[in-house]
Amino acid sequence: MILQAEKPIALCSDHAGYATKQAVIAYLEQAGIAYKDFGTYSEESCDYPDFAHPCAEAVEHGECYPGIGICGTGEGVCMTLNKHQGIRAALCWKPEIAALAREHNDANVLVMPGRFISNDEALEITKVFLNTEFAGGRHQRRIEKIPVK
Repeated sequence: MILQAEKPIALCSDHAGYATKQAVIAYLEQAGIAYKDFGTYSEESCDYPDFAHPCAEAVEHGECYPGIGICGTGEGVCMTLNKHQGIRAALCWKPEIAALAREHNDANVLVMPGRFISNDEALEITKVFLNTEFAGGRHQRRIEKIPVK
């Protein structure tokens, strides 16, 4: 189970994802799960790449695992995270998508659309993502074909 991971979970958001990120932080703290918050730290307007790039680097370099990114639609943070060769960020708005992103794609960063899901939905998606293992097998071959060489 990922919940017993030895590394902290990397977190990032922009202003539109801040409230959802705070709900995720409250859940992680209650569950005793370590995390590192790469910002933002308020609802003041900001630029999501300023927080998504450091979050991606922490996951990519093994400092944190996995990561969670949140912005209004999830799209901007997801695009930014996926610019990093070692990142497989998955935009998830339902628990079933989070499970498949982990099982089939070995997603290492969960991305959620803060403006389009409730905090309860975000927490359920987070729990599923953190507790679903990569299936390996035929999926591993596909994962190996993702990086641009």
